[in-house]
Amino acid sequence: MMLNGRTASGTFHDGDLLLNHKGLRLISEKKESLAYASGPSELKEIDLQFSLEDLETIKVIGKGSGGVVQLVRHKWVGTLFALKVIQMNIQEDIRKQIVQELKINQASQCSHVVICYHSFYHNGVISLVLEYMDRGSLADVIRQVKTILEPYLAVVCKQVLMGLVYLHHERHVIHRDIKPSNLLVNHKGEVKITDFGVSAMLANSMGQRDTFVGTYNYMSPERISGSTYDSKSDIWSLGLVILECAIGRFPYIHSEEQQNGPSFYELLDAIVRSPPPSAPSDQFSPEFCSFISACIQKDPRDRSSALDLLNHPFIKKFEDKDIDLGILVGCLEPPVNFTR
Repeated sequence: MMLNGRTASGTFHDGDLLLNHKGLRLISEKKESLAYASGPSELKEIDLQFSLEDLETIKVIGKGSGGVVQLVRHKWVGTLFALKVIQMNIQEDIRKQIVQELKINQASQCSHVVICYHSFYHNGVISLVLEYMDRGSLADVIRQVKTILEPYLAVVCKQVLMGLVYLHHERHVIHRDIKPSNLLVNHKGEVKITDFGVSAMLANSMGQRDTFVGTYNYMSPERISGSTYDSKSDIWSLGLVILECAIGRFPYIHSEEQQNGPSFYELLDAIVRSPPPSAPSDQFSPEFCSFISACIQKDPRDRSSALDLLNHPFIKKFEDKDIDLGILVGCLEPPVNFTR
């Protein structure tokens, strides 16, 4: 018996996807690579490499509207993972969207998107076993360094843009929640996008984000005003994030001395009605100012795409300079201290 995409036994089932306490499995009546029994009604599931019972919790490393993130270690191998645990009730109207995003998570093969190794569903909880990025998020980085210089920002931008090109053009996914805490960094200087699709949809299904899927601070004008939107909305968000990293404050806060930013409604009104923020031309290069302007345009038709921005002069300016972001983040305090 099916209950809103779940069986009474605790399995989330849709088409060729099964998700339960044993993990996410794809089943097929045709493809031998997915393994099946001789009879079409007796499908054999793919074996997974480990289960939730094989993971031990070290500590909580993050909390948000989408759930709690724990640092976990594989008991037998010692590998570290980030385990995102989401308490949820799946509503029928978004069930198929969630299924699609879980498949994308499982299949993603991009070096600029955080790897989702496994997914589990048990007792109303979805658990995502994710790649652990040991220097935390871009938010953790800017809390320590305050501002990031242009050469490093160019390296950050290029990696995020390559991730967005993958999501937008290959997976046809709009992230909808690009912000500093969703751009993760490791000690090697790799920057990867996390939290695309699934977490936003799950949080929305629980009524935690109402009609807004994503953090309103970085939300594009067309989304706030309720207009239709596309992948260009992610570009607006990226522009705000990079400008924040450069000037050391959220762009809609007008001075470092300003203790409290605009209220929720003041911010939404400013994003929709006021001229967009820009990079101060007396503090930054023309290439950087141009890049920010190409991202933060009120009309999405005037914004550059991720693919176009990869060829922007600001990105090209530092491509041959061998800028090592690992030098910057490698000397920072890890956001989580643990002992093996």
